[in-house]
Order: sequence, then structure tokens, then C-alpha cells
Amino acid sequence: MKLLIIEDEKVLSESISAFFEKEGFVCETAMTFDAAEEKIHLYHYDCLIVDLTLPDGNGLDIIKALKKISSQTGIIIVSARSALDDKIIGLEIGADDYLTKPFHLAELNARVKSVIRRKSFEGKNEIVINEIKILPDSAEVFVNNQLIVLTRKEYELLLFFIANKNRVLNRESIAEHLWGDDMDASDSFNFIYTHIKNLRKKIMEKTDTDYILNVYGMGYKFSTL
Repeated sequence: MKLLIIEDEKVLSESISAFFEKEGFVCETAMTFDAAEEKIHLYHYDCLIVDLTLPDGNGLDIIKALKKISSQTGIIIVSARSALDDKIIGLEIGADDYLTKPFHLAELNARVKSVIRRKSFEGKNEIVINEIKILPDSAEVFVNNQLIVLTRKEYELLLFFIANKNRVLNRESIAEHLWGDDMDASDSFNFIYTHIKNLRKKIMEKTDTDYILNVYGMGYKFSTL
């Protein structure tokens, strides 16, 4: 899962990012309105954590801009401004939750995971696709009731495929989702082939169905049809 943390307090931004990276998220940060606006137009995120007060703009305008291009990205406002009007406006224009500073990172974590479940997996604590069952809270995957052991990237890749099931995903979108800004330094997509090959192999050790299809010249598709 991929987060964009829009926060101009450097220490807090780094703290949130470090916490969620330990939880297995890919995290990107933006400390200004302009940087955040550029990122939401270039990349896809599962959830945005948005501070309202930015040095060159208002976080509410970031939410409005995002809603014009993506309805599936979750949005959590974090702000020192606890005024009811700010909360109402934020929720009315499309935010999914509102957390007042200071807050515990564990609470933010629970809210982010809840928003992502609602947005990507219909709020379910169990994700079931035929004989595949995923338990997001424990990051466990079962195929035909047998646990399969995935690396962190394989697990994130499976979630990304299922969240976009029956849609063709190109190599660039897969790489950017799994590695975020780190992809800018890469000149090869060979590692994607390796992760997909390993994920496919582990699933097919427990089932005869090959869910991950190579769409020639376009990318990959997790097919449930």
C-alpha cells in the first residue's frame, strides 16, 4: 500500500513515514502545496495524510484537486486546527477521516488501514477471491486454506493486483506503486518480472488456476473471470 504524507513539519513527517514504512507501506512525502499537487497528478496513492496548513497553500485545496482525478484514494486530514468548521468542510469535500494533532501514530495507523479497507476492499477484514483468502490485519495469505509465505513486496503486489482485478496494469504503474520515488533511479523493470514470477509460483503451488495473466505488449492482469 502506498501513502502520500503532506506535512510541512519535517520531524513529524519523518516520524509518520518511518512508522508506516515499518508497517510495510511505501511512503512519499510532500512539505509544500506545490509539491503535493504535483505528486497527486503524477502518481496514484492508496491514502493521503493531509495537513491543512501548508506554507504555500491550504490542504483543503489538495483534497479538492485529488477528488477531480481520483475517487478511490483515501484521505485523512491531520491538523492542529480542531475547529468544527474545518472538520465539516474537510469531510464534505471528500476526506474520509479527521484527526486532531497531537495524535498517536498507532491511532493514525488504525484509521489509515480502515480507510484503505473501505476504499479498496469494501471494508472487509477478510479479502476472499475464489480459493485465495487474505487477512490484511496480519498480512497472511491462504490458498485453499493453506498458508503461503510471501515477501513484503509479493504481498503488496498481490494486494495491488486484487484491488485492480480484471484491469490491465502496465509495468510502470506496478513499479511506481511498489517502490514510489525510488523508481526514479531505476533503468530496468527486470525485478518486476522476478516478483511476479515468484508470486505466481507460490499461488499455483496450491491451486491449478493461474490468476496472473501476461497481456502481451501491455502489462499484467489479475483475472478472476
